Amino acid sequence: MTNAVKQKLSLGYSPCPNDTFIFYALAHQRIDCGDLQFEPMLADVEALNQQARQGVLNITKVSMNAVPYLLDHYWLLRAGGALGRGCGPLVVAGKSADMAELRNQTLAIPGRMTTAHLLLQLHGQHRGPRTAMPFDRIMPAIQRGDVAAGVIIHEGRFTYAAMGLHLVLDLGAWWEEHTGLPLPLGGIVIQKSLGADIARQVDRHIRASLLYACDHRDEAWNYIVHHAQEMESDIIRRHIDTFVNEFSNDVGAGGEQAVRTLVGAAAERAGIAVADRPLFWTDTMA
Repeated sequence: MTNAVKQKLSLGYSPCPNDTFIFYALAHQRIDCGDLQFEPMLADVEALNQQARQGVLNITKVSMNAVPYLLDHYWLLRAGGALGRGCGPLVVAGKSADMAELRNQTLAIPGRMTTAHLLLQLHGQHRGPRTAMPFDRIMPAIQRGDVAAGVIIHEGRFTYAAMGLHLVLDLGAWWEEHTGLPLPLGGIVIQKSLGADIARQVDRHIRASLLYACDHRDEAWNYIVHHAQEMESDIIRRHIDTFVNEFSNDVGAGGEQAVRTLVGAAAERAGIAVADRPLFWTDTMA
């Protein structure tokens, strides 16, 4: 008796602790995924944005700012994303400053397709040059004086003060105050060509993978640490606690409203019409 051939699906996500926590069980085949087999590819989210625009990956994490460019070929899933309150990008500088002082200064951003860059654009006060670089190079660049300030993401919110940097603006808090909504940072997209039934299965498997990690934290820990770029254990735990929450399991009605609002703003800036197009795979079930 031979085993059935499984359908292999490429799965992109970042090496950040929230992603490796959520996808640990899928990557290591710790849960029953039926006829599906996932092949992980880990990369910085800006690299994943570009991979998605090229249609390379079956399923991948992307920035919400990238979503309007992907809707011809991808749907959003409802599980596995990064969305919440108190988790947004921060503008930090080498010395105490406000946004008015930085208006025409050079700022570092973690990629032009990132949600961090979109929020800086939506805020609207910065009009100077922007230099894109990998997120982990932004704070050292500020320390060296290569740029006046930068928009930091991920664990940067926990470590900037220890590096002698100063908070200028919490873009997540600005978004929450401006809209009253939680902030959608990133989501998981799946190729439409795979069909709604596969999308439903993948959503279910991501939830099962998250639940497995919650129940087997010690088992998942070495994998998370391996990809955490020499991050201290306490920072890793704070990262997971901040970016993995109830929205990771299902975006829910409130999260869906937030996603539609931010994606709509991103689409308007890009000149892309998205109002009547399916955003989540579940939109096709209506």
